[in-house]
Amino acid sequence: MTTVADLARVLEAAAPLAYQESYDNAGLQCGNPRVEVTGVLISLDCTLAVVEEAIRRGCNVVVAHHPVVFKPLKRLTGANEVEQTLIKAIKHDVAIYAAHTNLDNVAAGVNRKLAQKLGLEKLRILEPKGGQLAKLAVYTPPEYADQLLAALYAAGAGQIGNYTDCSFRFPGHGTFTPGPDTNPFQGEPGQPEHVEEVRVEVLLPLHRQRAVLSAMRVAHPYEEVAYDLIRLENEHQEVGSGMIGELPEALSPSEFRARLRQALDVPVVKHTAFDRPIKKVALCGGAGSFLTGKARAASADAYVTADLKYHEFFNAEGQLMLCDVGHFESEQFTSELFQDLLTANFTSNFAVLIAETPTNPVRYDF
Repeated sequence: MTTVADLARVLEAAAPLAYQESYDNAGLQCGNPRVEVTGVLISLDCTLAVVEEAIRRGCNVVVAHHPVVFKPLKRLTGANEVEQTLIKAIKHDVAIYAAHTNLDNVAAGVNRKLAQKLGLEKLRILEPKGGQLAKLAVYTPPEYADQLLAALYAAGAGQIGNYTDCSFRFPGHGTFTPGPDTNPFQGEPGQPEHVEEVRVEVLLPLHRQRAVLSAMRVAHPYEEVAYDLIRLENEHQEVGSGMIGELPEALSPSEFRARLRQALDVPVVKHTAFDRPIKKVALCGGAGSFLTGKARAASADAYVTADLKYHEFFNAEGQLMLCDVGHFESEQFTSELFQDLLTANFTSNFAVLIAETPTNPVRYDF
């Protein structure tokens, strides 16, 4: 049996809640985490019509990118569509889960999916976040080092970019005197000891700290484990905002805009004037005006995002082509991302369907 909590664990392993922005409200919005999942409906937004579609198609979970509960609610009276959506979901035992900025901020998330649709290569995060990592140093008998490291890796430590099982070790001498009520791994109570030890070091994401320290204590032979845990300001290359990459070959500005319209199925692209070839492209799904300066600093030829205001187009400063493709359009492939993730982890347990209900509130007239 797969429960809503099981579903949430898979989603949060891919997009940890710790990586959401402070203003966000990702996670389980409503529903009982212990209920068995009978079907999942995926949508960019969770509207009343989407919940009604879920009920009609036998799905008791809606997974959306945008949280339906974004601001605190003081009452549920059906006074607006958010309240109506929640009341309908609760009445019909439909759980609602949202993975929003936490999914934006991981390397394999929303922006990578968009970059792949545009055919970009050599991808990296445009603005990596700092303050997300810690360094753990543990002192252990040499013969236990490999066993200890294996446990730390399994708990989420030891990854640097695309490299796993990363560590450093060096030998030294440890000294201690066991107290009268101790049961030391080496030595006798009350007798000073000098032992050969190695210091092993690994990096870990801060949100995995509890799991990594727990694994360390279980795998370590000592009754009292000596370790250092140091928070780092290093940028986490796998966590952050936006993405930048390169086209296989340079395109003219008009050719690049044509690629945008075709890949995103958009009728129009708002853009600034630009007359140089487009090779390096930065992007950010959703409202990304805050990264325009980062795109310029990274020498991007074009920056693709959404929700740009009139005066924000001046921020291109003639150095790149600033392209607004629309909020929904820039994030529309998130549904595919959810579907790929869930079907890979819950094969044949239940249906994972993409909603047929249109949720884009914007229309274009020509």
